[in-house]
Amino acid sequence: MKKYDIQPDKKGFFGNYGGQIIPDQLKPIFDEIADFYAKIKDTKEFKDEMNYYRKNYIGRPSPIYFAEKLSKKYGGAKIYLKREDLNHTGAHKINHTIGEALIAKKMGKKKIVAETGAGQHGVALATAAAVVGLPCEIHMGEIDIAKQAPNVTRMKILGAKVVPVTQGTKTLKDAVDSAFMEFVKDPQNIFFGIGSVVGPHPFPMMVRDFQRIVGEEAREQFLEMTGKLPDNLVACVGGGSNAIGLFSAFLEDEDVKIYGVEPSGKGLQPGNHAATLTLGEPGNIHGMHTYLLQDKDGNPEPVYSIASGLDYPGVGPQHSFLKDIKRVEYKLASDKECLDSFMELSQLEGIIPALESAHAIAYACKLAADLSPDQTILVNLSGRGDKDIDYVVESLHI
Repeated sequence: MKKYDIQPDKKGFFGNYGGQIIPDQLKPIFDEIADFYAKIKDTKEFKDEMNYYRKNYIGRPSPIYFAEKLSKKYGGAKIYLKREDLNHTGAHKINHTIGEALIAKKMGKKKIVAETGAGQHGVALATAAAVVGLPCEIHMGEIDIAKQAPNVTRMKILGAKVVPVTQGTKTLKDAVDSAFMEFVKDPQNIFFGIGSVVGPHPFPMMVRDFQRIVGEEAREQFLEMTGKLPDNLVACVGGGSNAIGLFSAFLEDEDVKIYGVEPSGKGLQPGNHAATLTLGEPGNIHGMHTYLLQDKDGNPEPVYSIASGLDYPGVGPQHSFLKDIKRVEYKLASDKECLDSFMELSQLEGIIPALESAHAIAYACKLAADLSPDQTILVNLSGRGDKDIDYVVESLHI
């Protein structure tokens, strides 16, 4: 019996976290998705279809690269990168959006609706919707639209309707709210393509399953490259899909230490960070019970990160479970550390990372400096930084 790499129970809970905290009238819709997914996920037809798109469309497997100069600079552990930035659309998000779009098409849905923060999920879902031939509508906060203009353009070119979200903080949490409101207008015909391992059951499980390919590939590749498993894994955590994708293939390997990296932003005052697992408490958000940055009344607090894909007050319920059982340690990286690592990886290794991924690089470098040269660190480089370059140039006055 697995101790860490568990399946949710029949109600969609990983331990105490998850579930379906939704209006009664929506429960049959999400149950139908869960039942449909359970019925097709292990069929040869669906597996062959997913493998076809992974190989011939996404470009999998993504390689592992030894960051020799970065490792040498910090003088300790060797740092390796799982290159999800090389996937079609530039991030890990395409791994699950292809799966979601295929399910929506097979279920006879007429439209896919989703939220996006940094725009990577929006681009990936718009891409997948184009492939299967379904209309796509992406809700995105006004602040993120301004920060992530290249991705907004990509979504429009791919045929998606981009809906600016002007309420609340005008960022990811409000984009989720807006997309959900669109979904509930016609849940029989609209598929809600949730962008991370969050939301009501079965999405935390389903998105994790699609992202697990990252960890399964990495395990095989790292053994082939070095003769052993990595000693440490590092990935950034917002909702947590790229992290759980890498972690899930190593959870039962207790000698492998695992670190998730959250954004401490401008400092650990309310509204200046999105360090959910560091400072949050269990609560309810977007159809799930999970760790949540919340006020005294249980309402989500405003959050912030320089990386639009990480500024979310909640987190995937499996991460909450892994925190409580102490299988994964959740650490912090600040805006400054993120920007420093963004420039450092670009100039030392010729790889421009997404600001989200740069949080993981920042912590991996600190960790490497404290470890011996016989130790290894595998970082999930979850996305490339094309979307961020204008913002970085403005921030650093380059």
